[in-house]
Amino acid sequence: MRVFFSKPTLLMAAVLAASVTALPAAAATSCGQQPLALQVLGSGGPMADDGRASSGYLVWREGQAKVLVDAGGGVFLRFGQAGASLDTLEHVAITHFHTDHVADLPALLKGAAFSERRAPLPISGPDGNRRFPSLEHFLQAQFGADGGAFAYLGGLLEDNGDMFRLQPITVAATRRSAVEVHRSDDLLIEAIGIPHGPVPTLAYRIEVDDRSLVISGDQNLGDDAFIEFARGADVLVMSFAIPEGAGPAAANLHARPSAIGRAAASAGIDHLVLSHFMARSLADLERGVAQVREQFDGRVSLAEDLQCIALPD
Repeated sequence: MRVFFSKPTLLMAAVLAASVTALPAAAATSCGQQPLALQVLGSGGPMADDGRASSGYLVWREGQAKVLVDAGGGVFLRFGQAGASLDTLEHVAITHFHTDHVADLPALLKGAAFSERRAPLPISGPDGNRRFPSLEHFLQAQFGADGGAFAYLGGLLEDNGDMFRLQPITVAATRRSAVEVHRSDDLLIEAIGIPHGPVPTLAYRIEVDDRSLVISGDQNLGDDAFIEFARGADVLVMSFAIPEGAGPAAANLHARPSAIGRAAASAGIDHLVLSHFMARSLADLERGVAQVREQFDGRVSLAEDLQCIALPD
């Protein structure tokens, strides 16, 4: 994660630094030392061309990984590098079923066979349509005893005493008001449907005590309901996958930089984190970030794998 500065030389140095594939182990595990923090596990997209893992995020609370949002390719490795454990997770939140957001989920959950955990693990995700599965259909296709790709991990769906069970929570992606998917003593997680072309997709708001962060799945920002959902968040993570001049097909899936800036300003965000980079958005990153800054005068950061974003006390 690099904070955006106005001087081009400093920005370009940040861009070059963001291309480094790994951080020292001390930096990778630093989130566990924060009272409350968001860790970027993967800041890339669907192409293995920039040394980044695909999408994934962890919320840390008092030294424990509590919430995992997405598990794209490479997140399995980053999860281990971060020092996280399945034993402490309270919730897994899936935004949508593009491979760069969910491909490493089976690999991560294989760890259930070696975990001390026995309490169910809640997992939320969107419903489906003709082209994309619902959360339940996805889990059955992966772990179902009758024909699942990884049927040998069927204990995740049916109690066999060998591993903890998943507890699926499906949210309609057409829902444009907040749906509570998790609540515990000091943790509240809400979901809302967002427009991502033909792909059923969710965004999540995570509140811990009096702090809040919003992680948007991929979206085009074509519905103002998301603005209200994100209002006042301490941290907003947005996918930064296309340049301003992207064509209509790409813009139907992803928000342009100017739209991201306007949304952050309208929602009163304190800290905007740009992530889910792709070659097309990295090609002229300086210009794209400037277009965000033309609309939003708050703090803007560029995500990189394993970086820790501490939320204020």
